[in-house]
Amino acid sequence: MPTPTPGRVPLVLLPGILLPAATRYGRLLEALGPDVLAVPKDLEIYGGAEVPPPGYGIAAEVEGIVRAADAAGLDRFHLFGHSAGGACALAFAAAYPDRVLTLAIDEPATDFSPESLEDTRSSFLPFLDLPPDELLRTFARRQVGRGVELPPPPEPPLDWMAVRPAGIAAFVRAELEAEVDLDRLRDFDRPVLYSWGTLSHPSWEQMADRLAGWFPKITVERFDGFHHLNAAHVAEPERVAASLRALWASA
Repeated sequence: MPTPTPGRVPLVLLPGILLPAATRYGRLLEALGPDVLAVPKDLEIYGGAEVPPPGYGIAAEVEGIVRAADAAGLDRFHLFGHSAGGACALAFAAAYPDRVLTLAIDEPATDFSPESLEDTRSSFLPFLDLPPDELLRTFARRQVGRGVELPPPPEPPLDWMAVRPAGIAAFVRAELEAEVDLDRLRDFDRPVLYSWGTLSHPSWEQMADRLAGWFPKITVERFDGFHHLNAAHVAEPERVAASLRALWASA
């Protein structure tokens, strides 16, 4: 195992189901600066020749975080996840709490509570068999509040977008089948930062209230005027960087 550079802040970042980690977190890492030893880790669902890989599940994402951290020489580290990556970060904190210094989650795809899983089941399962373009549009619409204008898709389409509809469908099903120990999450006593945008779907405000009752050391940060597809860590990276540094300082 390599040895990390002394004095640098160890950080693993997990993206959502749509963007690669380097694209999702490029501006945030610039704002955080060179004293952060960052590992932007792509989701395991896109790590093989097939999407999803054979036997894929949330447990595969958890073990992928283990491998990435070990490869970077990180025994304990700060963990940040957005959307699908936020759900994977929660699952990792339940499985390996002693390796997590702090946990930052931005609008996780699920918190694995019965309420959240029922929301996933009713909101997402009905459209997973739609044609790919329609699936992407329907999925994107579900991420934001009423009246929010969706950003246009990239033109020309990016090569890696071709596998995103299959990734969305597989991740939703993996959420519903995951075995995450909620009691271990409720016992997680490290500092937690939960963030959400006021233009996102209301489910994330409801999740904020729920998780505030779980974690004894949680800070909830609301970003006015932002939503799931225009997240603050992309649009206002300096503000999010300051929030993360405050979180780390509280550890």
